[in-house]
Amino acid sequence: MAEIFTQSACIQFSQMFLLLIFFRSSKYLLAVAIHGKSNVTLESFLIDKQHIIDLGLSFLEYLIEVYFSIKTDLSLWWISYIGLAMVITGEIIRKVAIITAGNAFTHSIRTDRDKRHNMVTCGIYRYICHPGYMGYLIWSVGAQIMLCNPLATIVFAFVIWRPFAHRLA
Repeated sequence: MAEIFTQSACIQFSQMFLLLIFFRSSKYLLAVAIHGKSNVTLESFLIDKQHIIDLGLSFLEYLIEVYFSIKTDLSLWWISYIGLAMVITGEIIRKVAIITAGNAFTHSIRTDRDKRHNMVTCGIYRYICHPGYMGYLIWSVGAQIMLCNPLATIVFAFVIWRPFAHRLA
């Protein structure tokens, strides 16, 4: 039986939890600063049953691969660092988008145009049409690469790309 909590597994797992905590808490603080605490709800963060299931399956894949010693080769750490760089890049893109858009940025996916909404075309929006979506896509896929989860990387890329595809293309 393999040792599950090797030093490398603990480093990857703790990095993931710290990044999740930072991602969610900074998102909350920015939303409160921009929209006011009374306008921020749990639904604003897209944390739903499916999100929790996806995250759980991602961690399950990670633990299964660690348990069966699939992730013991330290020569693959460069892959994890590429994923970490993607997570940081995605986080920066998303946070810059939130700050640039200000009140125009919402945490809910819109399917219809809001008449009161003004299109933001300055800052990062000059270069990326929907930087909030793009940042989240890069962050989510990067997190799976950071954990060296091949199956979850493919699934997350597809699942996240699908609803945003017409916005990001």
